[in-house]
Amino acid sequence: MEKKEIRRKIKGMRMMLSEAEKQSAAAEVFEKLEKMAAFMMSDKILMYHSLPDELQTVEFLHKWGDKKHFFLPRVNGVNLEILPYEQTRLELGAFHIEEPQGDDIVDPSELELIIVPAVAYDRRGNRLGRGKGFYDRLLATTKATKIGVAYDFQLMDELPAEPHDVPMDFVVTQTTVIKF
Repeated sequence: MEKKEIRRKIKGMRMMLSEAEKQSAAAEVFEKLEKMAAFMMSDKILMYHSLPDELQTVEFLHKWGDKKHFFLPRVNGVNLEILPYEQTRLELGAFHIEEPQGDDIVDPSELELIIVPAVAYDRRGNRLGRGKGFYDRLLATTKATKIGVAYDFQLMDELPAEPHDVPMDFVVTQTTVIKF
C-alpha cells in the first residue's frame, strides 16, 4: 500500500471509534507506557497534545505532570520547537493543536524520552506520519528514546520507509509492546 492509501484507511478507522473506545484505548496504551523502564527512568519527556483522532494524552499529562518534566512541540515554520508543558500556557496553534507559549525553548538534546504520534507504525519500528516531516526532522536531532503509541489497528506488518525516516525504539498499542 502507498502512504496516501494507508493514511486514508487509518483515518477512516479512527473516525469510526466511539468516545468510549478512544478513552479505553488511551488508558490501556498509557498504562503500558508508564510501566516501561524507559518511562520510569526518564524525567524530561516530550509528549504531544492530541488531536481528536489520536490517542488522547490530556489525562496522562495531568496524571504525571507534577512528577515528570513534560514538554510539548510547537510548530515554527517547517520545524518543531520544544517548550515546557504548562496547562495555563497552551493556545491553539498550527493545525488546530494546543501548543505551549513562551520563549523558553529547550534543545532536543536535553530530552530523555519522546512519545511520538503517527498515522501508523510497522513491526520494524518504521513510522508513517501525516506527511509534513515535522517529527522526522526533530527525531533526527536527538538521541532520546523514541516510543510510538497507537491503536492496535495502526500497527502494520510493513510500511514504505525512506532513508530520512527515524525508526522508533518501541511501539506500544492496547495489546502489545514491541522493542526494536
